[in-house]
Amino acid sequence: MNKNPCKETTPDTQDTLNPPDQTAKTEKAEAGPPEGGSRKKRPRRRRKKSKASWSIDQFQVPERPGQTRFHDLDLPDPIMHAIADLGFEYCTPIQAKTLLHVHAGHNVSGRAQTGTGKTAAFLITIFSKFLREPLQGERPMGTPRALVLAPTRELAIQIVKDAEDLGKYCRFNCLAVYGGLEVKKQKKRLDKRPVDLIVATPGRLLDFVRRKLIDLKKIEVLVIDEADRMLDMGFIPDVKRIIRHTPPKAKRRTMLFSATLTEDVLRLAGQWMPDPVICEVEPEQVAVETVNQIVYIVTSRDKFKLLYNILHQRQDDRTLIFGNRRDHTQALVSKLKRHGIPCELLSGAVPQKKRLRILEAFRTGEVKVVVATDVAGRGLHVKDIGLVVNYEFPYEPEDYVHRIGRTGRAGVAGTAISFACEDESFTIPAIEEYIGETLKCTMPDEEMMARVPRLPKKQQPQPRTPKAR
Repeated sequence: MNKNPCKETTPDTQDTLNPPDQTAKTEKAEAGPPEGGSRKKRPRRRRKKSKASWSIDQFQVPERPGQTRFHDLDLPDPIMHAIADLGFEYCTPIQAKTLLHVHAGHNVSGRAQTGTGKTAAFLITIFSKFLREPLQGERPMGTPRALVLAPTRELAIQIVKDAEDLGKYCRFNCLAVYGGLEVKKQKKRLDKRPVDLIVATPGRLLDFVRRKLIDLKKIEVLVIDEADRMLDMGFIPDVKRIIRHTPPKAKRRTMLFSATLTEDVLRLAGQWMPDPVICEVEPEQVAVETVNQIVYIVTSRDKFKLLYNILHQRQDDRTLIFGNRRDHTQALVSKLKRHGIPCELLSGAVPQKKRLRILEAFRTGEVKVVVATDVAGRGLHVKDIGLVVNYEFPYEPEDYVHRIGRTGRAGVAGTAISFACEDESFTIPAIEEYIGETLKCTMPDEEMMARVPRLPKKQQPQPRTPKAR
């Protein structure tokens, strides 16, 4: 849903979803009675519920042939309220297929890439079940009702961020568990209050299960996200161990999502869920139909000039620039900053805590331009990226699709600009074959090739002085 509801997430994100007046209530209680006397009893005011100020009648969406409205799915009002706040009206294809089959009681194997709205599909399913089947009595700490497995910490963080958006009127406790963050900090959050949904990377989750910090015996809904990447990254043995700690497959709802449903992925799906319904969305819909793809023919020498002018023309756009190597992206960031363009770097060389701070600043708009490598870019899910620039063409066609998929998400139009220079244009035919269409190459106009302002002398890189022998 970007109509895809997906912001990206940080470990600093609030794990509880308290109503706005909760903090005020706590502060008032801590203040105690006035000094030297007792508090007079006052008539209790009836607190207005959040539902009272909103009804489904305020969220009108007309019927449209061939499209499924969220109204058509009989979702609980708190979820519909959040959907209305996010501005979503019609389901994406994977959302419509998944929600209809899951609500009919089926398990699902979904073929869908990033940007199709699959995250919202399984989160809506989980929260709807929680609201329709509330638990009675107290639950032990660290005993979630739903578990989502993700291959990377960035994706886990992103999913929790989406959960907070979709569950903002539900008071569910959603927590990301992943490596790279101190165990004590995550344990503290688990001990704070009962957790409803855990989104985890396999390694850290297994560690927590072994330490008996998390108990998976009460899992009602299990989601395996990006199963093909789990397979590629060698996580399947850990995933199998985790699933053995959950209830039998006949006693839980299971969903699996993957960009490709290979024989290996389908075999795993068969092991983990009985009789799954296969829901497919063609990858070409993500790569081609929602992204305006532009390829500029430019020399290596003129690349920076072209990029500089594009960024000045599109200053309001949240922009993601891709390079192929860490050292290349670092050099580009330094050069952009020297020329007065604020930007940040996301690569494997950037410490995890700093990467998370940069991602949050990118989401909020505090940072408008980010330069990234493919490793960092694959886990980057930020809403409303208006422009993606391939400063260097990727070596693999799949990486091209993943890069441009950062924009044009869930049916919302975006723009991807690629620079075809003498060193990298040889990859274009393979990309064209992979996406099933021809990339039209064009020359940039004169305005886009305007001279870059010269740097003041003190900012110009100084020639190295040979060391004295």
